[in-house]
Amino acid sequence: MNKAITDGLVLTPPAFANGLAVWSSEDGTPGSITYDTVGTAAVVPGDTDFASCLEVLKTDSMQRLRYTGETPLLPGCYLRVTARVKAISGPFPSVRIAGWAGDAGGSAVSGVTATGAAVLLSSYGEVVEVSAIIGTGARTGVDMTWGDPVAYGHFGLDLTGATGGIVRIDDILIEDVTSVFYRTMMDWVDVRDYGAIGDGVSDNTGAFVAANLAAAGRGILVPEGVYALSDNVTFEYPVRFSGTVTMPADKHLILRRNFDLPTYAAAFGDEVLGFTKGFQALLEFADHESFDLGGRRIEVTEPIDMAATAGQNIYEIRRVIRNGQFNVVPGNAWDTDEQTSVASYDAGQPDILSNVDNVANIAVGSLVEGVGVGREVYVAQTNVAAGTITLSQPLFAALGSQTYTFKRFKYVLDFAGFAKLSKFTLTDIEVHCQGEASGILLAPSGSTFHLKDSFITKPKDRGVTSHGLGCQDLQIDRCHFVSDEQAVDATARVSLALNVNANDAKLRDNRFQRFGTTMVLFGNGHLIVGNHWFQGDNVTDGPRVAGLVFTQPNVKSVVTGNYIDNCFIEWTNEHDAAPEFSSEFSFGGLTVTGNIFTVNDAAPWFSWIVIKPYGAGHFIQGLSVTGNAFKSLNGTTDRIERVDTSLADLAYGLVRNVVFDGNTFNGIGQVTQNPVVLQFDQATEAVEWTVDFAGYLPFGGRAREVTSVVAEGAVTNGSALGIFAMPYATTEAGAAKDQIALTWPEAVKGRVHVTARVDKPV
Repeated sequence: MNKAITDGLVLTPPAFANGLAVWSSEDGTPGSITYDTVGTAAVVPGDTDFASCLEVLKTDSMQRLRYTGETPLLPGCYLRVTARVKAISGPFPSVRIAGWAGDAGGSAVSGVTATGAAVLLSSYGEVVEVSAIIGTGARTGVDMTWGDPVAYGHFGLDLTGATGGIVRIDDILIEDVTSVFYRTMMDWVDVRDYGAIGDGVSDNTGAFVAANLAAAGRGILVPEGVYALSDNVTFEYPVRFSGTVTMPADKHLILRRNFDLPTYAAAFGDEVLGFTKGFQALLEFADHESFDLGGRRIEVTEPIDMAATAGQNIYEIRRVIRNGQFNVVPGNAWDTDEQTSVASYDAGQPDILSNVDNVANIAVGSLVEGVGVGREVYVAQTNVAAGTITLSQPLFAALGSQTYTFKRFKYVLDFAGFAKLSKFTLTDIEVHCQGEASGILLAPSGSTFHLKDSFITKPKDRGVTSHGLGCQDLQIDRCHFVSDEQAVDATARVSLALNVNANDAKLRDNRFQRFGTTMVLFGNGHLIVGNHWFQGDNVTDGPRVAGLVFTQPNVKSVVTGNYIDNCFIEWTNEHDAAPEFSSEFSFGGLTVTGNIFTVNDAAPWFSWIVIKPYGAGHFIQGLSVTGNAFKSLNGTTDRIERVDTSLADLAYGLVRNVVFDGNTFNGIGQVTQNPVVLQFDQATEAVEWTVDFAGYLPFGGRAREVTSVVAEGAVTNGSALGIFAMPYATTEAGAAKDQIALTWPEAVKGRVHVTARVDKPV
């Protein structure tokens, strides 16, 4: 730092040869006596040591020489005043640097040191140099500490001691010496001092490395300019970027003490580039587990290819991106890539499309659409040489050859380029898609991807997509998913909050607002706990669509403590190349407990739990629906559960291990229970009593088992005598097999309580 150079300040006073009117014999303030009116001083033009100089006869015991100009003293600056003096004749005086301190109003500032150290002149003709440093800080080497409120000074020197001597004084020099204190005062080093050139061309890698080594705990300054780097650079100490850097995409910049987006954005002069280089460093370097976006909003103009950015293929060490927003800027870069191709499908190779036309034009991560294709089937891999596509899920009814449509949505954060990514977390992040882009595309493989305390706002098509098995142990906690289809009728929406292909997803305490479908889950071992998803619209008595879709029949999953609003749970086996029942587990392993189910303005045939078999022969083999609250508003709902038989029906004679108990029903036409306890009154004597359980049995099933028959009061015959014999029960009576027949030894009448089940335990 040198204010004379950087700010053009004039510090050094005019030469004596220019006249003595600016040189005072007093304190230098306006009105003080100047040497041009004193007969004891004159300019000597040709001194052998000084050339032009001032000659003074010392007439006072303390004789002053002050420059009348106001020399500014800026905060943080240090000035050195230097004078060269020699004795010519007479008594020898002492010489010292001195000054007068003034504030911004022109008043003298008292209480400050006004003089430097004195030097005695001891021989004639010997040149003696005296100097003193004046500064705003009390630092070692400072002779005169002039802090606030000193704004300027009148500087010069004092001649003290005996009078009568003659001395000559060379021109006085005042210079900015802040750089003397540079190392300890500023506590940083400048990369330019180590050879860096900010011309955008010169390679500054060595200079940056040298500056880092020299810093030794101090900060590092990268001043204005563009500094090209050809290789990796690590700064071990805090760094400040006034200028920017450029470097090859595969080289990384690691900022150990400033590992955050604001610093990386400053370093590269761009927020998106700063983010990608920070992400690259996060995966390259073991010193940090997280990259802090510093609360910044990043304007994103195109999908961010996270794998290409990282320059890595497989990564399985915990890493976190936190605290910021990705905001989509509309543009053509977000347009969906759509291809159509003819391909063949054989259930014997359930994950393969073969003989695919133009397979090279089909992008990995594309949604597959066609006849017999279930929901959320994606392109997991392509093999151009073989002309094949590996699918994320099998197709349920797509045998032979047909034309398929492949839609590659554009995601703000696209992890598809990784072969495997595990233990990765996004926290306190908002991905604001603006209805232009989708949110996050997971890697094709990996486990424990974690999204928490975050927002996925207005995705055009998808919030979080898995096109492979990168969703194993997926965790989404306390997140908000808000669709871009708020005003669209439920049946016309196309967006999806998330899908899962693997096992053990944990979806906890999230909120999902008006998607076409909230979630499609394959696999098993899922925990869906404490969420709220709602998909209503403004259509009176309108149809409602599925919110949670299970696509594997035996899910081994829990849905508990959720608020399920204006949508239903749909349970299918659509991701099965042979959807007819064979020897596999059928629909089972699902626990639905402690949830709030509500609907309003819905068609009466709406139900909250719908099983849809995609092939014949399936049955329920383990379902618990307990402790839930079901409520229909602005209209009555016929029942809470049903079977969608549009493709196939259930095998009701095989149902086992079903519990519907402890639920509450409000605005529901028919209560559903299992086991069902009915009170039956036979008003006239009959040998056979028919107890009808139709309606009560879940999913319109059969009355497969009787667990108790208890008479209330006397059962009497035609003679009004009590009969104490027990009837025998015939299950699955009636045309629909939903009745129980009680056969007595004789014709009797009375009241009984009969407990029946839609299932058998084994």
